[in-house]
Amino acid sequence: MVGKIGELLLTGGAVQFGDFTLASGEKSAYYVDIKSAVTDPGLLHAIGEEICRRFSFDVVAGVAVGGVPIAVAVSLACMKPYAIVRKEEKAHGKSGLVIGDVRDRSVLLVEDVTTSGGSALFGIEALHSVGARVETVVAVVDREQGAAETLRKHGIRLASLVSAKER
Repeated sequence: MVGKIGELLLTGGAVQFGDFTLASGEKSAYYVDIKSAVTDPGLLHAIGEEICRRFSFDVVAGVAVGGVPIAVAVSLACMKPYAIVRKEEKAHGKSGLVIGDVRDRSVLLVEDVTTSGGSALFGIEALHSVGARVETVVAVVDREQGAAETLRKHGIRLASLVSAKER
């Protein structure tokens, strides 16, 4: 993994080798544990700053759980609002999958790791359902296993800070 973020992921132990089953159900010889890695404030800050520097948007959003700390870091780096996409609606309190004001706004969806693009599609559909405009998804790491093609079929661009080919 090259670049500042890639180096921080490697030195922080976020990349592990072995036999893993991914959220997509696929098997992999390596795992990128962004959720644990972003508990390091230095890495989280660097990710937020990098995304803020490279992308334009009105609101940044993350799908719970992995995308939320990244969305918060980007929000703080850019001083722009963030939104949370829940995995499921709650039976109590305020209903709805999206927390935050996204209607008629350009929303940048952030992900920790993309493989097939399923989580990103879920987030995009939830955001679209409440009137958000989503054109780009930014993943900290793209495993390059189909997410870009899946999102492209839906008119969405996938960008990443680090890609699997860089390992």
